Amino acid sequence: CCLGSGLSWEPRSRAVEQVHLRCTEGSLEWMYPARALRVVLEPNLASAQHTTVCIKPASDFQGASIYVEHAGQLHLVVSEAEGAQPHHVSCFRAHTPQRVALFLQASPQRDISRRTASFQYELLSNQGTAAPNVKNMALVEAMCRPCDNLELLMAICSSDFVVKGSIQNVSHDSENHMSQIDVSVQKVYRQKNRIFQQEEGSGEWRGPIRTLLQCKVKRGGGDFLFTGNEHFGEAWLGCAPRFKDFMLVYQAARERGANPCEFELN
Repeated sequence: CCLGSGLSWEPRSRAVEQVHLRCTEGSLEWMYPARALRVVLEPNLASAQHTTVCIKPASDFQGASIYVEHAGQLHLVVSEAEGAQPHHVSCFRAHTPQRVALFLQASPQRDISRRTASFQYELLSNQGTAAPNVKNMALVEAMCRPCDNLELLMAICSSDFVVKGSIQNVSHDSENHMSQIDVSVQKVYRQKNRIFQQEEGSGEWRGPIRTLLQCKVKRGGGDFLFTGNEHFGEAWLGCAPRFKDFMLVYQAARERGANPCEFELN
């Protein structure tokens, strides 16, 4: 995480302030933005596997626009107007995965009222192309097609969350190209953060899972095994087989010694 203020700079200086962020995910908060700020993402990695950068502006994002540098040119990623949109996520392909330069240009303003240009970022591994639009993030954040057996066995080993539960409701947000699955959870096998929580009073475990609108998720009966990854503090759907189908696949793989990791069945 990085904090900074445009008020701390020399008023007559024409130099562009520069910060280096070495994590594959994090956040930056630029208070009272003035002039410009160059943000260099330099993940401390031996391999150049992270090829997509996603940016989510804070809901109160104000005072600047975000550009990405490529071949000496600046390309707009997030305008000040877009930053105020809820759930707005912008993604772009990183041409040099180990060094990505963002350029924050402060918007002209007459007063010195408090404005904050803050955003979260993630560097994601992705074999396909990604454009700065959530509609094209299928390879990054969701798989609309059913997982095959190998993908399912790998999902229970490597996903940020693995939960058994049923679908209580599915809602669609056409403006942001997303659907939300409200899950009633019977068992939490793993979760990175506390997205699935126990409700006070009822004692039931619940949590929301997001997916892309283009996946056309519908409410179905029965128990499922929900797996997936977290992005910007939200759970995104990966593989979600019916639980009985998962059990057949896992037990068959275990008998052959082909299960990539042990999974708690009871």
